[in-house]
This record gives sequence, structure tokens and C-alpha cells, in this order.
Amino acid sequence: MKQTQKNTVNFKAIFKRLFRFMAPYRKGLILSVILIIFSSLFNSFGPFILGKATDSLLGLVIDGVRIPEGIRRFITILAVLAVVYILYAVLKYLSTCILVKVSQKTIYDLRSQVDGKFRKLPLNYFDTNTYGDVLSRITNDVDTISNSLQQSLDQIVTAVTSVIFIVAMMLFISPVLTMIGVVTVPAALIISMKIAGASQKYFKAQQETLGEMNGYVEEMYTGHVIISAYGTEEETVGEFEETNEELYQSGWISQFMSSTLMPITQGMTNIGYVAVVVVSGALVINGRMTVGMIQSFIQYLRQFSQPINQTVQIANILQSTAAAAARVFEFLDEKEEIPDPSVPQIPEKIDGTVEFINVKFGYVPYQTLMNNVSIKIEPGSKAAIVGPTGAGKTTLINLLLRFYDINGGKILVSGVDIRDMTRKELRKTFGMVLQDTWLFTGSIMENIRYGRLDAADDEVIAAAKAARADVFIHGLPGGYGFMLQEGAVNLAQGERQLLTIARAILSDSPIMILDEATSSVDTRTEVLIQEAMAALMKGRTSFVIAHRLSTIKDADVIIYMENGDIKETGTHNELMARDGLYAKLYNSQFANDNG
Repeated sequence: MKQTQKNTVNFKAIFKRLFRFMAPYRKGLILSVILIIFSSLFNSFGPFILGKATDSLLGLVIDGVRIPEGIRRFITILAVLAVVYILYAVLKYLSTCILVKVSQKTIYDLRSQVDGKFRKLPLNYFDTNTYGDVLSRITNDVDTISNSLQQSLDQIVTAVTSVIFIVAMMLFISPVLTMIGVVTVPAALIISMKIAGASQKYFKAQQETLGEMNGYVEEMYTGHVIISAYGTEEETVGEFEETNEELYQSGWISQFMSSTLMPITQGMTNIGYVAVVVVSGALVINGRMTVGMIQSFIQYLRQFSQPINQTVQIANILQSTAAAAARVFEFLDEKEEIPDPSVPQIPEKIDGTVEFINVKFGYVPYQTLMNNVSIKIEPGSKAAIVGPTGAGKTTLINLLLRFYDINGGKILVSGVDIRDMTRKELRKTFGMVLQDTWLFTGSIMENIRYGRLDAADDEVIAAAKAARADVFIHGLPGGYGFMLQEGAVNLAQGERQLLTIARAILSDSPIMILDEATSSVDTRTEVLIQEAMAALMKGRTSFVIAHRLSTIKDADVIIYMENGDIKETGTHNELMARDGLYAKLYNSQFANDNG
């Protein structure tokens, strides 16, 4: 299993960068904060007014206030209280609406930037990172930020303003009780901050291990048939349980540490309650405080602990948010593809000419795979790329499509350097039929139309007929409306291949790239696929990555590759007459086929 380095998150830098995403919406953010402040202010008046209401009722019993006057005063106080709480509710509602809008726009921008980054990353990034981990960063981690951003902002501002206003009201009622009531708070906060800091690395580890697990599950699910065929279920489950154990360890430690914050702060707050009750009782006996103000003060003290406890909960949420944001920002900071030219060139006529001139390339800087590769493919010709496994056949195609950029030399398409073209325009000139068929969940009509999204139905059907796929399609329930399941598992391998050929024919691209895929189909289907591929290549420049050399004897040029370089080029007859590397490979296959 891949071991991920679990470093502590730079909390300050992460949130500073996260709040930069909110900069375009600062007016709404400021307005929301102002509304939260005023709502907290009105909310802080409530207990004081309730205390006055209690004193007004006690006045009827103890002080002998006349009943009509006392009731009138009591009703007036309740009316003021109602107005205060209505204002609090309205302002809180408005602030929440604005903050939700600001936070969702911020997440929208973040998702857009992640999506834009996803399309700018080089193929090398996806070769060196598991799909599950990448998906976890752009889905789970972004969702974590989204779910906590609005909630955390609201709670933080509410907690801070509430504490300020509550302390002010407590001081107004009784400075002595205030000192007694809040003396335990600094100690609780210090302990909470220590625990929160210590738990950061575990929250980071939790998010990273979750990414590892997603990657592993995705990989194993994709290959579940092979796993069953080789009987390695126990080993697979064992590796999953190992990762799951890592996730459990980091998860329970982080959650345990964060869960201890609440009991600590609550317990220390309760000690403050006891001291306040004793002292306030003495003050009432001495006539220095009313019963209503005791009621108000205890309410304030209870409210005072709530924002403190909220702050502890927020600290827990922020740990997960920071860990998720760190992973998203790592993704956004990855090195991008070389940008397209600001003034791109487009060939006047795409005739299908392809030329490699002294091309040098290596996947890593210190290891060159290709050295001075030079070859020219004429328009409309069929070029077969052959060689042993790892020879560089796929690499040649990747360079042609500019999935990787060369280290030296030039690659020309219709006379234009591919680096002077936009990737979109370059790749529009190519149609592809790969050995691993890719079909999505949807109708057959939709899958073929993917080759050219504006194609009419009759054009789709014409492409299917050219690909020899029309007959089997009509034999399916619903014909072209037949719905493919995930991975098109409800079709045979050969049928899937014919659909990808139909898709390539519909694209009408001047250059075709074909990776033969007839080894796993029956003879009759192989004949259909060969006929379909012949129709696809007719009148177009085509590159065929050949596995069975008997299928490319009619190629205009055969390119034999080994160790990344082109060793031999020529027609089948020329290369056989030369009795070199190609001839040895061909004869070995011929011997195996007849052995």
C-alpha cells in the first residue's frame, strides 16, 4: 500500500487562502457579520428584560405595588421583550440567508477552479495518483469544506459577539459575580487549544487515509473479476482491512481528542455555577441584588458557556475543514500542462501528414526514452507500430496527441508544429479506437453520437452500418435506444468494439489511431471488426498499434520500436527481406501460431 506522509496542517495559511476565495463577496460577508452582531446584541438583552419582568411580579407580592400598576408594568416589559426577540429573529434570518449565498458562491468558485485544474493537469499526474484519491480530493474534500464553511462562519461570529455582549451585561449586573463566573474560562480555553492543536495531525491523517481507501476500493472494484479468478479475495480483504485499520486509528484518536473538549469546558463551567449561586444568595440577603437580576445573571452565565462550547465544537469542525482544504490546495498547486500558445496556428488544410523530426523524450528528466526519433507518414497511408512489450508504441501515440510534451525536436501535423496548435484543435484531427473500449451508461445512439455531438440520427445509423454494427444493434431490445449498463457489460466484447469503431467513423477525423482488439473475440466477430476497421481507415492516415503482425502485412509503412526508439521502418516485404528485428518477431509469432 502507498504510504502517505501525514504532516500537520498549516492552519493559518490554509484558512487565509480559503478566505481569499471569499474576497469577491466581501460586501455580502461584511453585511452578514454586521447583521449577526446586531442580532446577538438584541439576543443579549433578553435575560435582562426577563429579570425585570420577574422583579415586577415580585413587587406585587413583596413590595405591595398596586395590582393594576404592576400588571401594566409586567405587560409592558413582556411587549418590549417580544420586540427584542422578533428583531433578533429577523436579523438572524437575514444574516443566515446572506451568509449561505456567500458561502455557496465561494464553494462554486472553488469547484470551478478544481474542475479547471482537473482539465489542465498532465497525464503524468493521473499516472502517479490513484483515481480514488483524486476523486476523493475533488468530491469528498470539497464537500467537507462546503458543509462546514457557512456553519463555521456563522457560529464563529455569533460566538465571539455573544461572549462580548454577555460579559458586558454580566458586568452591568454584578462585576463581582462576573469575576467569579468566568474565572474558569481561560483555563478551559487553554486546555481546549492544546488539545485542538495536538489533534490536527490526526485529522490530516484521517483525510489522507480516506483518500487511500477510496483509491483502493475503486481499483479493486474495477478488477473484481480478476480478483475472483485468481482467488486473491483474502489478500484483497486483508489489504483493505489494513487501510481501514489506519483510518480507524486516526479517526478514533482525532474524534476522541476533540470529544474531550466538551466535558472539560462543561465541567469547569459547572464549578463557576456553584460559586455564583453561593455568592449571589448572600448578595440578595444583604439587599444588594434582586431575585430577578440573579435569574438574569444565571441565564447569562449559562449563555456564556454556550458560545464557549460552540467554539470548541467549531474547533473540531475546523480541523476537518483544514485537512480537507489542504488536500484540495495540494491538488490546485500541482504542476500544470504547458499552456496553449496565445496565437495558435491552424493548418490551412489537414491532409493527414505526420512527421517526427529528431524527437527526444523521457518520462523523467534523468532518463531519456526516445533519442532522435525521425519518421514521416504520408497522407492517407497506413502506419503500423510494432514491437515487444514496453517498446514505446503507446508512448509514440501519447506524444502525437500531446498527452506528454517532448523534450526536444518537433512533431508536425499537416506541416504545423503541434506545440503551436491548441490541444483541442490538435485532438480534433484524431479519431481513436482503443483496445480498452470506453462506453458510458446511456443508449447506443448516445454512445455513438459521442464521436460528433451535433450528428443527426441518420448519420449515427450510417456510421453504425459502416462499422458493421447495425445488424446486431437491430437485434437488441429497443435497437439504437438500447440502454448500456456501466461499462457496457450487457454487450459482448466484440459488440463493444464495433460501437467504438462506429463512434470513430462518425467523428470523420482525418487521422485515426487504432489499437487492435481482436484477440479476445471469436473468428466471425474478428472478421467483422477487421472489415469495420478497414472502412474506418479508408482515405485517412492511420496509426495501428499491432499485436498480431499477420493483420498489418498490407501497411504502407511498418515502424518497429524497441527500448523507446525506432529500429526499423519499411513495408512487410522489405523488412522480411532485411531479416532483422521485425522478421525475427514475425517468424516467432508465425511459429507460435502453427506450433
